[in-house]
Amino acid sequence: MMTRIIVALVLSGLIGFERELKNHSAGFRTHILVGVGACLMMLLSLYGFEEWINKYENIRFDPARIPSYVISGIGFLGAGTIIVYGGTIRGLTTAASIWTVAGLGLVVGAGMYAPAIFTTFVILLSLIFLNNLEKLFTKGSKTSLIEIVAHPQLEIGQVVSIFESVNLQIKKVEIIKLESNMINIFIRIEPNKQTDPVLVFDRIASIDDVKSVNELK
Repeated sequence: MMTRIIVALVLSGLIGFERELKNHSAGFRTHILVGVGACLMMLLSLYGFEEWINKYENIRFDPARIPSYVISGIGFLGAGTIIVYGGTIRGLTTAASIWTVAGLGLVVGAGMYAPAIFTTFVILLSLIFLNNLEKLFTKGSKTSLIEIVAHPQLEIGQVVSIFESVNLQIKKVEIIKLESNMINIFIRIEPNKQTDPVLVFDRIASIDDVKSVNELK
């Protein structure tokens, strides 16, 4: 049992480390906790009730009951990593990785080491190499990256509504907290030739909590 927990820790930690390197909301520790916790639940399901099964003849044994609740219940944790800003959604991949790590923990808890190791390898390939491949295919598409420095009290909806009002499609939104009690907001948009970017920047800069607006190359 201890070996299975250690294997679950290593495999889930590898996936969590990749998420941590990319500064996602659920990183190294979260993935380890999910993987090890799922492995523990599987061990409980397989071996936790042997004493009662051997003692009472009328007790029924269903090893799939606890794992089924783990699989469905982990969705609530994954949903917490999904962030929605207007028409942009972030965190879907991280939510999927948490759900998959829970599955890895269950598989390792059942003693299926080979499928777990192979699946970890496939997941890492998907997260690392397919992401680079996607960037290669979308390299030709023109997008602009807008940097906004603002106070933490800024309501992101105000900024998003300005872009939406001039038919600028938002591709990605990322928020980074700075040490100076400020936040950096990076918004990637698809430019519209009919929209004057200077007017858009002026409207954003007029918001009280916005300190500066820049277009990054």
